[in-house]
Amino acid sequence: MTSNTPIGYILLLAAAAYAAFRTYRILPLKKWFKVLLMVVYALGAAGYMLAVTNSLEWMPMNAATVTYIFGNTWLIFFLYSLMMFVLAEVLRLFGILPAKVLERSIAGSAVIFGFVIIIMTYGAINYRNIPREELSVNTVKVERPLKIVMVSDLHLGYHIRRAQLARWVDMINAENPDLVLVSGDIIDRSLRAVKEEGDAQEFRRIKAPVYACLGNHEYYAGVEESKAFYREAGINLLVDSAAIVCGITLIGRDDAFNEERDKIEPVIEKTDPRSYRILLKHRPDTLSEAFKAGVDMQLSGHLHGGQIWPATWLVRIENELGYGYKELYGTRFYVSSGLGIWGGRFRIGSRCEYLVLELKPAQPQRYSSNLTTVRIQSPIRSRKL
Repeated sequence: MTSNTPIGYILLLAAAAYAAFRTYRILPLKKWFKVLLMVVYALGAAGYMLAVTNSLEWMPMNAATVTYIFGNTWLIFFLYSLMMFVLAEVLRLFGILPAKVLERSIAGSAVIFGFVIIIMTYGAINYRNIPREELSVNTVKVERPLKIVMVSDLHLGYHIRRAQLARWVDMINAENPDLVLVSGDIIDRSLRAVKEEGDAQEFRRIKAPVYACLGNHEYYAGVEESKAFYREAGINLLVDSAAIVCGITLIGRDDAFNEERDKIEPVIEKTDPRSYRILLKHRPDTLSEAFKAGVDMQLSGHLHGGQIWPATWLVRIENELGYGYKELYGTRFYVSSGLGIWGGRFRIGSRCEYLVLELKPAQPQRYSSNLTTVRIQSPIRSRKL
């Protein structure tokens, strides 16, 4: 949520201090109680800084989990209270809002913190709903129907533990897929929790082959250690490489975090164009890379659909495809908002999801070069986990 630079952290702390000051001034409470709230506020900020700088390794597991969740919950509270205070300041400057509303005000406190509590409650509930997206493609490049479950951005770690992963595995197995694809960021920022809880054994319960590409968070956690976890979990990792599975070709792109990664075009050129080719690429940037190389579909994640408003708007504005389905020059793209989340357990203006992709054989059309058709339906149903 903030730039991982000293300037980014300084700006964050300055904004947090302003929101804390405004909170102290607006609450119509006794001084000792407001001081106590400020201490809790400061602890939340400290928890977030420990989490985002990956400084929880020295804590007992339960303490690290509480710190991570509390710190990232504080972040959401801070962001929305900050927006409300800035809005109130603007209205005050234009004479629309009386200044007294921001000073020991029951009405001002009720409006600002009532809004924040309501939107955070909605976000916590919405996080638990996981819609099932369905995408159906008819193509001459497959000989039999193929059912694929695609997920991205699980972010397993201190906030998403093995019990949650077990429910996701049950959900995937209930689809009875032929193949499971993961487009990066299985790990959050640390491998400690997934190792200590034995998450690798949960992945081994998946009844279909699992293939994945790397995301940026695998690099944050340590890419070699992440690769070792993938092997332990029975996940087939494709790093600028390809594999033929279930009669189709899978190509896995290394993440852009690796500035020395090879070009992907030579890898694609070595694959058979008569095979249905799916590119697993964590970040949905440079869509032209896929359609120029002639792949049939690219599956990505990374952006989380923005995860919380107004970042949801920014993701759609700043990216050619920030979320959902798109077709460009015969190549299909699907950018998932992710099965898990980064940071706090909130989805505001976005949602968790998983994709069920069905490839179905089609007869060649004699007088048409369009040999594939597509149907997308959203959402099919929601699961509450």
